[in-house]
Amino acid sequence: MVLSDFEPKTLNKQDVVAKEKTSALEEKDGVIQPPTINTSYIEKMRSRRQKQPSAEDLIAGILKGDMTALSRAITIIESKNPLHFDKAHTIITGCLPHANKSVRIGITGVPGVGKSTFIEAFGTHLTSLRKKVAVLAVDPSSSLTKGSILGDKTRMEALVKEKNAFIRPSASGDSLGGVARKTRESIILCEAAGFDSIIIETVGVGQSETAVHSMVDFFLLLKLAGAGDELQGIKRGIIEMADLIAINKADGDNLKSAKIAKVEFNRALHLYPKKTSEWQPKVMLCSALNNEGIEAIWEQIQTYVGITSKNTYFDKKRQEQNKFWLIQTIEDHLKSHFFNNKEIKIALEEQLKLIEENKTTPFAAADYLLGL
Repeated sequence: MVLSDFEPKTLNKQDVVAKEKTSALEEKDGVIQPPTINTSYIEKMRSRRQKQPSAEDLIAGILKGDMTALSRAITIIESKNPLHFDKAHTIITGCLPHANKSVRIGITGVPGVGKSTFIEAFGTHLTSLRKKVAVLAVDPSSSLTKGSILGDKTRMEALVKEKNAFIRPSASGDSLGGVARKTRESIILCEAAGFDSIIIETVGVGQSETAVHSMVDFFLLLKLAGAGDELQGIKRGIIEMADLIAINKADGDNLKSAKIAKVEFNRALHLYPKKTSEWQPKVMLCSALNNEGIEAIWEQIQTYVGITSKNTYFDKKRQEQNKFWLIQTIEDHLKSHFFNNKEIKIALEEQLKLIEENKTTPFAAADYLLGL
């Protein structure tokens, strides 16, 4: 054996090719797939999404009852982007002459009372009467992540399939008690789209009832029996606002306790002075799950509208609500203008740092900022 036998041999091109063909790791060309995607259609849809409709186009679509235009317009109304403010104002102004032709119903109750189930049963009953129903549901926003599930459409599976129903979940954000910041404007848009029955669902926590009462014609309070809720409901305030109390889940073993709760609430209602609307609030039993008592509740709402329309309270209440929302809008604009001021932003950070260092108090810091 000579030394040359241990020297590496240089492979020529033919040897490399032969080795590649015999290798177990050899890659073979795959089957070429035929083009199954219509690229021209994708580009067309992409350009359509990028092109935002004008305020005039959205108004025209809303007046025709176009759900897509209505949803887009509400999104613009709810937007906090300053670039959308003028467009939102134009949309509201264009829809306002076609609004105020509906019955606005506020529905509230503690979490777990069955608001979503009741609204689905109630809304489905209205659509069976050829009513056009819009549900403005408010979902609570997380105080940590600021996010919201917006799951009302999944909880109202039957109603969402109705042709004459529109469900719009909105995040409560940082608004009072969980009422969506632009719910009142959304009502105007829904009315312009031809919806004659507007249902507003509140989160059911905090002071949302006060805000909802200031934007609806009829206020429905859902209660539970046998859950220690009777005494809470008798508290002055919430009972005063209610035009009707419906004790939900009055079925099965809970029916007996529901009847007892009905008697207690009726006694509580008689302790209050007569309302200026000349309407005596009622207490009724219902089971949204079994679709019981829903028709009777709608009949009571119709009776209420008839009485208040005849004695002009219906229109007077809406006028008072408009005055309330004028003041509310001014307060919102002042707050927004204050916190968006560049000088205030800088000074606010300085004052917050001083508070952390215990060099000033929140009240002194507020006086300083308001004096700028």
